[in-house]
Amino acid sequence: MLKKILIHTRKSIKFISLVVIAVFLIIGIVSYFFKPTYRVTLGGEQIGYTSNKVDLQTKISDYIENGDGQNVAFVQVDELPEYQLCLLKKGIVTNDEEIFEKVKELGTSYYRYYAISQNQEEKAYVSNFNEAEQIVNTLKEKKSANIDTIAISEKYETESKEFTTTENAVSLLYQAPVAIATTANSKKSIGTVNTATTISGTKVDIGISLIRPISGIITSRFSESSRIRSSRHTGLDIAASAGTPIKAAASGTVTFAGKKGSYGNMIVITHSNGVQTYYAHCSKLYASVGKTVSQGETIAAVGSTGNSTGPHLHLEVRVNGIAYNPQNYVY
Repeated sequence: MLKKILIHTRKSIKFISLVVIAVFLIIGIVSYFFKPTYRVTLGGEQIGYTSNKVDLQTKISDYIENGDGQNVAFVQVDELPEYQLCLLKKGIVTNDEEIFEKVKELGTSYYRYYAISQNQEEKAYVSNFNEAEQIVNTLKEKKSANIDTIAISEKYETESKEFTTTENAVSLLYQAPVAIATTANSKKSIGTVNTATTISGTKVDIGISLIRPISGIITSRFSESSRIRSSRHTGLDIAASAGTPIKAAASGTVTFAGKKGSYGNMIVITHSNGVQTYYAHCSKLYASVGKTVSQGETIAAVGSTGNSTGPHLHLEVRVNGIAYNPQNYVY
């Protein structure tokens, strides 16, 4: 009985060995004549073969995300390749580059650029945001009259634009400030203003924070009397060179701009809580009635118009028409 078992076991081992050898022979023959490859189809149509699906798809994905040209933001591809593993005769070559080019042919490139517009009309184009921001900042520094109408917008289009240099864009967009009152003889004035000599030596809470319109030397203080005035001083005089830019002490709306008697050329800004600030004896006025100005925005230039003995700014702070000492709030 034992002898029969041994004989049967020996035959089974031989059979298994033959099967294993046959399998290895088949694998060897297949490996010699064939190689594992991926058949690539696009839209149901076979477009080639690739031996490395991962590398090819990575290249295609990178192309979709970044494009392959200057200022290309991304590429829209409506249909991506499909891959099917197969055995291919070794004599047949793969064509990854051709497959990639076929995918590119179906792609739509979207270009990113930045448009600089005036009153919502696109005027110039640049390739990146830093250039656009530099153009706007330069216009602000030059106090371009149209700065409030200038805007930057990011655009994505299938066609690129012709870009301009920073210098050319500034030259195209810049508008010199227009002075609405330029000399002491100007008769033009718009808006209403209270110039009564009602003053108060107390300090009230005006509810807003003021900044210095100019830097300079105080030459005449609030409530002082002088031989050149018929009443006590309703404001503060700060001497500065003619033409020195005058900035808005706080944001508000211009309610008077023009010539006003002994004040000369003057701008009045109305703020909240019945608060107004007056800027007098100006050589030039850059803001007109109805304009909303921001704190720190240039609104005029120092001059010596009206009842004045030299270039300076006459600054008043009024609340409901009553003049208060500006030094309670600034300087």
